Amino acid sequence: MNDMISCCGADCSTCYCFGDLCKGCNALCGKVFHVPDGKECVIYHCCKIQNGYDSCGECDKLPCDLIFGTRDPNMSKEEFMRSVDERVKRLKGE
Repeated sequence: MNDMISCCGADCSTCYCFGDLCKGCNALCGKVFHVPDGKECVIYHCCKIQNGYDSCGECDKLPCDLIFGTRDPNMSKEEFMRSVDERVKRLKGE
């Protein structure tokens, strides 16, 4: 999988925060700008640390409550649901 694709299927290179604010989930081992210092994203923690997956695409619960619980407040509900659908398809290779 492309290094810019996070374990949750987000394409970090297309994020408005990518660059000076954030280098991407994989590069930062899940310790991205929106989580408290020293902690990793809850999705990254579940996927990589807790379950040892390369991506959420390996989990039979995808999409799960963790993904649904991390909506970017800059997105409408409809935009977020489209994003989740795109991420799941990306992770499943569809």
